[in-house]
Amino acid sequence: MTAIPIIRLAQSLEGPAEFDACARAIAAACERSGFFGIEDHGVPRVVIERTLAAARGFFAQPIERKHLVRRERPELNRAYIGFGAETLARLAGRETPPDAKEVYTVGPEGYPEDEYHTCAAARPHWGPNRWPAEPAGFRADVLAYWEQMQGLKLRLTRLFAHVLGVDENYFPRRMARSPDQLRLIHYPALTQACAPGQLRAGEHTDLGFLTAVYSDNNALGGLEVRDRNGDWVAAPNFDGFMVNIGDTLMRWCNNRWKSTPHRVVNPPITLAGSDRISLAFFAIPDYDTTIACLPSCIDSAHPPLYPPVTMGEYRAQRFANTANA
Repeated sequence: MTAIPIIRLAQSLEGPAEFDACARAIAAACERSGFFGIEDHGVPRVVIERTLAAARGFFAQPIERKHLVRRERPELNRAYIGFGAETLARLAGRETPPDAKEVYTVGPEGYPEDEYHTCAAARPHWGPNRWPAEPAGFRADVLAYWEQMQGLKLRLTRLFAHVLGVDENYFPRRMARSPDQLRLIHYPALTQACAPGQLRAGEHTDLGFLTAVYSDNNALGGLEVRDRNGDWVAAPNFDGFMVNIGDTLMRWCNNRWKSTPHRVVNPPITLAGSDRISLAFFAIPDYDTTIACLPSCIDSAHPPLYPPVTMGEYRAQRFANTANA
């Protein structure tokens, strides 16, 4: 991998042949690196800008106000997660200093209070959002972005299905009650050198199905992807979404596509005044969905590499280890 490709997603809407060509370009990127950029994605610019502004307004508040909506327990990825409260490298079994970032996370809004969403098995995946009182319009702007990400997720899952040999609704049917997550991530300007081994986000792979990230500053202290030779490659600095597959999709397709380690590096110390906001959307299958290698990805030369596991069981094995006191 010498570069991460950028794919024009609008091509998929121009006809069956164009849909197929777009899907195959995505498949080639997934096979090569697990990462690709998308432009002409259909998400209105005004929605992105308002969400970035909402995030900046929230993170600019005093820590006491942010703590009014802090995360209630380590295994629930909701609300405010303070600076130094997470070590993502633990997802890969590594111990490093805490990540140099702070996060505000939301999940689905307005779900029914029935057994599926409130039972013990649902506990790590479902919980109420904790909305801040300020800045004004924060909730509306974030939820508008959330709705746009749901549409983008549907388009991408159908493109994946097309090249993986399953019905286009195979993945949507297994994500009908998705505990998706939207993380507003602030990488503050650095006022002093980080501890040895400390990054804005440590090396890790993502747990879920796919991740789509929009960042307002990719030029400095940005995303890097580890290629198949073990070298780190900077993600392209462009106006669009970076998309990567997660460990769940890797298991589903029996390593035909592999989730790729990535990290967010620190800016040069001479430019450490540069901060960064990322809007990271994580598409996650229903917690009771069984993740088993697809028959289309299995043959005599490629036996199943993973035993079946539910999404809930798989997440529970890994996520809570990232939290710090």
